[in-house]
Amino acid sequence: MVVGDFAEELETVVIGSGPGGYVAAIRAAQLGQKVAIIERGEIGGACLNVGCIPSKALIHASHKYQTSLDSKILGIHTKETTVNFKETQAWKNKEVVVTLTKGVEMLLKKNKVEIMKGEAHFIDNETLRVMYDDESGQTYNFKHAIIATGSRPIEIESFKFGKRVIDSTGALNLTEIPKKLTVIGGGYIGVELAGVYANFGTEVTILEGSEQILPGFEKDMVKLVVDAFKAKNVSIVTNAMAKSVKQTDKKATVTYDAGGQEEAIDADYVLVSVGRKPNTDDIGLELAGIKTNDKGLIEVDEQGRTNKKNIFAIGDVVPGAALAHKASYEAKVAAEVISGSKGAAVDYLAMPAICFTDPELATVGYTKKEAKEHGYDVKESKFPLAGNGRALSLNQTEGFVRLITEKESGTLLGAQIAGVSASDMIAEIGLAIENGLTAEDVTLTIHSHPSMAESVMDAAELALGQPIHI
Repeated sequence: MVVGDFAEELETVVIGSGPGGYVAAIRAAQLGQKVAIIERGEIGGACLNVGCIPSKALIHASHKYQTSLDSKILGIHTKETTVNFKETQAWKNKEVVVTLTKGVEMLLKKNKVEIMKGEAHFIDNETLRVMYDDESGQTYNFKHAIIATGSRPIEIESFKFGKRVIDSTGALNLTEIPKKLTVIGGGYIGVELAGVYANFGTEVTILEGSEQILPGFEKDMVKLVVDAFKAKNVSIVTNAMAKSVKQTDKKATVTYDAGGQEEAIDADYVLVSVGRKPNTDDIGLELAGIKTNDKGLIEVDEQGRTNKKNIFAIGDVVPGAALAHKASYEAKVAAEVISGSKGAAVDYLAMPAICFTDPELATVGYTKKEAKEHGYDVKESKFPLAGNGRALSLNQTEGFVRLITEKESGTLLGAQIAGVSASDMIAEIGLAIENGLTAEDVTLTIHSHPSMAESVMDAAELALGQPIHI
């Protein structure tokens, strides 16, 4: 502790204001805690500022552009469509990102959460110091702490970020649409951003080290994305190992190995998207005695508690999928435990995962293989969106709804959706799984017509052996 710096007292302190941190702070305040939140960057964290939200804004803009180019089947003909990408970026930043981040700040203040702008460093498991700048700071004693510091893009030693080699943040903030883009890594971040620029007309090449892009999704789902990419002249090289890059003021050349052959490819920019690293290496965890694994992730129990009973951790800094909604869910559990709930605990079965590709992919619960591995006798029911009236009217019939049910009882165990509005439709199935509902419960729920959600009902009817539309 700095001489002359008298420690101030805090009840509950949250480090980080992303979807985990700000939700934890608000919920803890609602439950009667006196809460302070510490943020070294912008309120809202990576998700609101340089991740989930701005990427979806650019995806939406790219879809609008694509629609303007190819609507002849609808009888709509356009002579010319142009893009002022600086204006697109200005809309994304001002109307979307700033609106949301200011909204989160307002919600924190409304719930009487004290906002501290600075960097937090643990001194021990009951004390931390907040540095407001390079010279000034304040020490605090706390009763409870929630670590929600998020993650950052992994930088490969041979692909140092620079003018032409960029991370996801750089890709989201380009002021021009590149003519050529090389993407290293075919996970959901790389593939989503590849889709953005492919829609805007960029010549994109994806280099993926495994056998398929989007390895977290099933093959028949990924095939739809691959086919859509092919239609836009996107090149996908699997089992590829990027080896080195040479940067100039105007281009970057990547050398990679594929099938034992060394190849080289030029591009205006190289997006490196090979995963994210937890922000746990510079906050003094060792001084607080908090255990981490070999990946720097903080070990926690089912309530989010670290090995120090008064310190909790949530979101990207703990094991599991790096999902914003997972962080928010864990945030509520941790806040409730701190406020006295003994029964609150995480349950990830109904945790959805979504990729905003063309078409969208969404999954929740078990796949057929996972359900079998857990000892279930299962039935798989797959309904094509080509049989859905709303999909036909949208001219977006690619994809399907697949339900995984327990054969005898019809209990819903999981689902995978590929197609338009998959990101929204998956919520209904998540609710059903969370509440132990059956396929019959879904069929007895009246679904509005015409709607994409009807395809969930149709898949449930198929599971019962009573299909109407197939």
